[in-house]
Amino acid sequence: MNSNSYRDEIVRLEAQIEELAGRIENCRKFILAGQIAVMTGGAVLGAMLLGILRSDPTIMGLAVTAVLGGIVVAGSNRSTVKEASHDLTATEAKRTELIGQLELQTVSERDGLQRHRGT
Repeated sequence: MNSNSYRDEIVRLEAQIEELAGRIENCRKFILAGQIAVMTGGAVLGAMLLGILRSDPTIMGLAVTAVLGGIVVAGSNRSTVKEASHDLTATEAKRTELIGQLELQTVSERDGLQRHRGT
């Protein structure tokens, strides 16, 4: 692989890393929403059991739906976060390996300034 191929692959991997990081962030938002739904539904059910709220089948059904839906949303997004995190780690490792294979040269600031003055 030549230097340009390495650079192209690194650019592709960096785009993939950004996409995976975005996916993880979105999943975390859904996990939070699911947890909020579970807590809210549970609080409503608890309030009904304690007599703080009147027992209404519609409200009870919505509360149960919120609890179950929140569990499903949070659970499915947790597994997606695990998978995406694994992919992110592997992609970052590939990128690091490719960067290590590049033949990078250190240019001191002084050398760079002297070149610009001479041209």
